[in-house]
Amino acid sequence: MKKFLFACVLLALAAGIGWQFRDKFRHADAALMLYGNVDIRGVDLGFRVAGRLLEVCQDEGDAVQAGDLLARIDDEPYAHELARAEAELAAAQADLRMKQSGYRKEEIEQARAVLEESRVVAKDAERAYQRQTKLVGGGGTSQQNLDSAQAASDEAQQRMKVAEAKLKLLEAGFRAEEIEAAAAQVAQARAARETAALRLADTELKAPSDGIVLTRVLEPGAIVQAGTTALSLSLEHPVWVRAYVHERELGRVPPGTRVLLAVDGQPDRQFHGKVGFVSPRAEFTPKSVETPELRTSLVYRLRVVVEDSDGSLRQGMPVTVTIAPTPQ
Repeated sequence: MKKFLFACVLLALAAGIGWQFRDKFRHADAALMLYGNVDIRGVDLGFRVAGRLLEVCQDEGDAVQAGDLLARIDDEPYAHELARAEAELAAAQADLRMKQSGYRKEEIEQARAVLEESRVVAKDAERAYQRQTKLVGGGGTSQQNLDSAQAASDEAQQRMKVAEAKLKLLEAGFRAEEIEAAAAQVAQARAARETAALRLADTELKAPSDGIVLTRVLEPGAIVQAGTTALSLSLEHPVWVRAYVHERELGRVPPGTRVLLAVDGQPDRQFHGKVGFVSPRAEFTPKSVETPELRTSLVYRLRVVVEDSDGSLRQGMPVTVTIAPTPQ
């Protein structure tokens, strides 16, 4: 009886040890099966400018390619804005050219003529003053006439100095600071023109990539604000599968690992993929993909990029991920 009990204890111990180290005895060359779901990215599209919705070119379910026109708003206000910006740029450029070229030759010649005239007037006024100076000593004129002649001479001299200064100013041209300010005005006007052109282009909403229109939110005639969603688009690329792997199998799925994918709706069709990302953090298995074996287990999320998706994979589809056996 004791021998029988001893044998039972040994068998129980052996079974317990075998259960604890069951993974050690698994064949390393066995295929690894993981479970997950299709993850297709979507995007809500809207205009960057406000306005009245003029046209919606696509409807729900329509397949679109990158660059296809989806909708557009009334562009007339933005076309006027661009025209005004272009006119302001042309005016700023003309002002810059004028200041870089300096004053016209005709203006300089005119200033030179005014200077010569002022010199003649100044000489005449000086002679009149000298005559009055000689006459006042002999009693031939009054002191008042002498004072008036002196004032006229002084005024003529000042006018001549003003004419000389104006001629020098015209000959020197505009200051470097004025030219720099004009160049800055041109740069500002050019930036305003580019902004207006961008706002005009933003009146057209185009598909950022290939996809399928999921939702048509707005209809023509609606007044939309900048950023308001007009359509929702499901992107065809990339198509991912979000799967989970237990810690003990983590070493078999490094980034770049090739896998086979299968969905319940196409049991005879296999898709090919590659592991693109493995989460550095453990988490509990989501309810949508948990298996009895992984229930309450901590797993690591990984992302598989589907390389040959044909458009039949839909968001949330259950997927079985098969990893080839490890070579011996």
